[in-house]
Amino acid sequence: QVQLVESGGGLVQPGGSLRLSCAASGSIRSINTMRWYRQAPGKQRELVAGITSGGSTNYADSVKGRFTISRDNAKNTVYLQMNSLKPEDTAAYYCHADISRWGTLMFNSYWGQGTQVTVSS
Repeated sequence: QVQLVESGGGLVQPGGSLRLSCAASGSIRSINTMRWYRQAPGKQRELVAGITSGGSTNYADSVKGRFTISRDNAKNTVYLQMNSLKPEDTAAYYCHADISRWGTLMFNSYWGQGTQVTVSS
């Protein structure tokens, strides 16, 4: 069984910073791309940032220059450093990863349970 567990969400004032973490655990052979998504109330889930196993990154236009995605392959963990936060960044943030378990070469899609980020004064 594979689990993704997020942490680091909370309440922060506009202009502040938060760092989200997502740790994958279980019978993991390999992790391909890891991503952060977010979903605000009444809106569709949207891709925030992604990072490949080799370290290539991509970002939504709305967060470029403010958010940084990184990963520690030895710890099976992905991070999202969020700076200069705005009220419109308020959402539930979800971790996603393409993971291959031991005993198979196939990659499956896994989601974390989500962590709430609220940006408000």
